[in-house]
Amino acid sequence: MSKLVLAIDDDKLAHCIIEEALSSSCRLLHAKSGEEGIRLAQKYQPDIILLDVEMPGMNGFEVCEQMKTMEQLADTPVMFLSSKGSLSERMKGYNSGAADYIVKPFESLELLARIEVLDTYRKQSLQLKQDMERAQVTAEIAMTDSGDMGRIMRYVGQSYHAHDLTSLSDYFFEFFVPLKLNVAVVFWYHDSEVFFSHNGTIQPIEQELLEKHRDGNRFVDFGQRTIINYPKVSLLVKNMPIDDSALYGRYKDLLPHILEATNAKLKDMEISEEAISKVEQIGFSFEELSEQLHSVDEQHARKVAEFTELTYQMRNTLPNEQAVQLEKLHEHFDFLNEELNIIKSKLNEITRVRYQLSESLSKIAKPWGEDEVAAQTDIELF
Repeated sequence: MSKLVLAIDDDKLAHCIIEEALSSSCRLLHAKSGEEGIRLAQKYQPDIILLDVEMPGMNGFEVCEQMKTMEQLADTPVMFLSSKGSLSERMKGYNSGAADYIVKPFESLELLARIEVLDTYRKQSLQLKQDMERAQVTAEIAMTDSGDMGRIMRYVGQSYHAHDLTSLSDYFFEFFVPLKLNVAVVFWYHDSEVFFSHNGTIQPIEQELLEKHRDGNRFVDFGQRTIINYPKVSLLVKNMPIDDSALYGRYKDLLPHILEATNAKLKDMEISEEAISKVEQIGFSFEELSEQLHSVDEQHARKVAEFTELTYQMRNTLPNEQAVQLEKLHEHFDFLNEELNIIKSKLNEITRVRYQLSESLSKIAKPWGEDEVAAQTDIELF
């Protein structure tokens, strides 16, 4: 497609020369004053502007400066046409925003050649601008993604220190503050359901919607709302930007990450609670066994003492063969006594290990203070 060139000059002869030089390769617009030239430039947005310097009313420098303030004309190459070729005049043209400066009179071939150079410059500048815009968009996306992933990583770290559903929900809602999303969440915990809302109160209809869609699709959109389901957690976004496809796509890529982390955390909390419960049950059983063993040990000790005393009393009154049998029976009681002592020692060791395990699990389950956990606002990027 041929180039559109706007010639702004009060000299009819200049217009004729320009027409003769460019009519075969360009489409031409003619303006006889600076004011008219600005109007035509705004209306048609030419590829190149040829601009006389000395004109009645606005001179060429003023016209060029005004056009460069206009968004639609700021990148349009301007070539000055002037009878003055001094360096100071050329500097004025450059300072006003011109890309080239040609001195009258000029040859048609020279004008045509310079037009081609300006057109190449215009195309390269346009391509560079588009590349820069794409690079800017890419950079913004990368920064956004980095910020999102940084917040996800921070939430994962925070959730590690949450050992009850309330503190977990606090960290969970904190994640959504910079996103400006209004959300509610339900934790499907053990055999129960625990609801939380960012504003403290969840509406009955919101509870019902979350319950009804628990076994539905991963994403459920209705109006400006979206439910996202995982086995242990379901999220209700009350102001999902459905109409903004780019932002909506970003959130649909982002939110599953935090829900997957939350789902894993809830599973871990359930396992920890079950482990602590089983350790406590084992502890109770060992306490009962210890009490029973202590009672048996006391009785056993008394009976052994009585038997030993009886053995010494009867040893000299029994026939030799019965005395030997009685001595063997006494040795058997001594063996049982040693075995019982070993059992008591092993039981004490198991009790000690059980206590250490219980202590370790209790430390894991102990909530951290707020001053020990970094907030989402502390970092945005990795």
